[in-house]
Amino acid sequence: MTSCDLCDLPTPDPPVTDSDVDGEFCCRGCLEVTRTLGDVDEAEPEDIRRALGADQNDEPIPDGTEETFLAVEGMHCSTCEAFIEGTAGASEGIHAAEASYASNVVKLTYDPDDIGRDELPGVINGLGYTAREIDEADEGRQETIGRLLVGGFFGMMVMLWYILFLYPAYVGVPPEDLLLDLTGPAGSYLLGNVWVMTSVVLFYTGFPILRGAYVSLLSGHPNMDLLIAIAAVNAYVYSTLAMLVGMVDVYFDIAVVIVVVVTLGNYYEDRLKRKAVGLLSELTEERVDEARIRTEDGTETVPIEAVRPGDTLVVKPGERVPLDGTVVEGTAAVDESLITGESLPVRKEPGDEVIGGGVVADSALVVAVDEDAGSTLDRLVTLLWDIQSSKPGAQRLADRIAAVFVPLVIIVAVVAFGWQLFTGATPTGALLVGLAVLVVSCPCALGLATPLATASGVHTALDEGIIVGDGSVFETSEEVEYVAFDKTGTLTTGEMQVVEATGDERTLERAAAVEQFSEHPVASAVTAHTSPPDAEVTGFERHPGKGVSAEVDGDRVVVGVPSLVEHRGWTVADDHAAQVTAAQEQGNVASVVAWDGASRGVVVAGDTPREEWESVVAELAADGKKVVVITGDSERAAARFREREDVEHVFAGVPPEAKAQVVERLQADGPTAMVGDGSNDAPALAAADLGIAMESGTALAADAADAIVTTDDLATVPRVFELTAATNGRIKQNLGWAFLYNAIAIPLAVAGAINPLLAAVAMSASSLLVVGNSSRNL
Repeated sequence: MTSCDLCDLPTPDPPVTDSDVDGEFCCRGCLEVTRTLGDVDEAEPEDIRRALGADQNDEPIPDGTEETFLAVEGMHCSTCEAFIEGTAGASEGIHAAEASYASNVVKLTYDPDDIGRDELPGVINGLGYTAREIDEADEGRQETIGRLLVGGFFGMMVMLWYILFLYPAYVGVPPEDLLLDLTGPAGSYLLGNVWVMTSVVLFYTGFPILRGAYVSLLSGHPNMDLLIAIAAVNAYVYSTLAMLVGMVDVYFDIAVVIVVVVTLGNYYEDRLKRKAVGLLSELTEERVDEARIRTEDGTETVPIEAVRPGDTLVVKPGERVPLDGTVVEGTAAVDESLITGESLPVRKEPGDEVIGGGVVADSALVVAVDEDAGSTLDRLVTLLWDIQSSKPGAQRLADRIAAVFVPLVIIVAVVAFGWQLFTGATPTGALLVGLAVLVVSCPCALGLATPLATASGVHTALDEGIIVGDGSVFETSEEVEYVAFDKTGTLTTGEMQVVEATGDERTLERAAAVEQFSEHPVASAVTAHTSPPDAEVTGFERHPGKGVSAEVDGDRVVVGVPSLVEHRGWTVADDHAAQVTAAQEQGNVASVVAWDGASRGVVVAGDTPREEWESVVAELAADGKKVVVITGDSERAAARFREREDVEHVFAGVPPEAKAQVVERLQADGPTAMVGDGSNDAPALAAADLGIAMESGTALAADAADAIVTTDDLATVPRVFELTAATNGRIKQNLGWAFLYNAIAIPLAVAGAINPLLAAVAMSASSLLVVGNSSRNL
């Protein structure tokens, strides 16, 4: 089998070639790198990396592509991300590749006409990693456990023999007091067995580490695996040569402990990482691949990509709704907790919207697919992926440091080895210092610090009905000085209710009798307040902008503005007219009820404030935020909000199109958050430094918002700031620990204060501390 002329990987049969490029290659990516760089022997690694990832995202992705997520083993540091993205993204049929070391997942965008979904894992496997479908990831974890069991057993045997026979000799126990003569045949037999067991541990248990080191060298992305492999292999090779020339000072124990401890640390790190990013994996596993379409002949099961807007889907009990849509037949309870966080199933009837990803509980539903033929669950998966893959400023700095960290550590280790020799240390002592420097350093903690804390924060937020749609939220939220609320639908319920009514019971019943035929929000409020009587109602008329009228038990009843009553020549009592004026000044809608030539009462309907609005404003103010209210109501109608001391300012009479200008005015004085209902507030939400949309679970496509509250509880808004601040604090803790650990541990190793065995434990503990801290409840 021939090797690729660029990367030395085995080439397929036949190899990839092109008439205008000399050589045989394993993939299109290597060929294109050679085409771009020409003489690759003289190219710098950074040039090759840039070519591998060249412009894979610059061109728009064509229609007809599909996305899939694969679980990937072997990504032991964040530098693996760039290699996978650049190389896999340049492969035939794949338009984009995004890798996340934090979640051990790769997202591939591919053309199914050029490459089959079942071929995608092979692309990643060809790079030296192991890729599986998300729901098959447990197979890889079982393999890791098997490697650990083998390594643990032989590792304990090696350490037991060291404790009984070798360590006593090393600390100066007289030869006659030793259990066996290490220089005799028994000693040679002992060392031979130790060598065999160490070989098993290094090359079987440590295979993922060695593979990762090889890939890092191949890609020009030095990583933690390279440091561990150099240390373990050096200890192994040195000890093997020493054993062959008859020396008994061998360090197989160092190679064994490094491999077993690091593998054990990686295993627990993976478990904690899966807990922190478990929501992404959970949602990915729950995605629906097929749908049952109703046809003239019954039903047909088709791939989800084949469903078109308007198709009707049959969803049986226990199944997930494939796509967003509207119920056209059937009544059932639907569990939407995975998306909305709502713990109880929601009863769905014909005309109700259902969320793609919800589980039908008790009976079948027939659902008409929405116009975009999309799924809220799919959008949520993409949303979570984007935020967990995003890199805020602190993480970008950490990534730049990590990129030069490994080469720098190797240089420091070599210098420390040379310095020890220069100052009179034995070659063995100098080697131990160099190995300790290599092992104790930990760039992985830098790579994990932000994505794991972010994933944990996103998971907690979603559990509480908050969808964080932009990774910058975690940094922006702490800087916010102003919180601007849209009044209608945000500080208020957004639904008309009767807030005041004068007149006797007959007056209210007659008003309800007329309003029951109107679709106006005020009519709904009146009929909700008073049930229509069992009366004969005929001749219903609408008077646009003024009101309605009808014959009720033979009397013409008018419900509307005073001018509608007066137009008939009827009179409006002075107290009724005054009541109407007062209601209008408060931003409410007042309707006069009249018959037989005179007004009989007044019904006032209004958008009532939420019960919790005052406590929410007080909580934000106590947290140092300046609360602002924006409303289209008159100054007098907005007075109830201005009366609160916690409200910094009320902007009244603001039309929807001017809300963004108000936000920009506030931004001149400090970072501003905007809280709105996500419809006509979209320009203001987009203009704000932090946009928070109060939305239902079916409206997740509010692209203008940075965060979406899926519950109808205004008290969730302060929690957005609490969670994002806590998550940002966790990120700072992680980065602080990662920098502090390396700043202390590496100098100690250079000084010879840490041996390689302790270094392996310390390095693994450092990464586990970052992972564990990220997994703590917020």
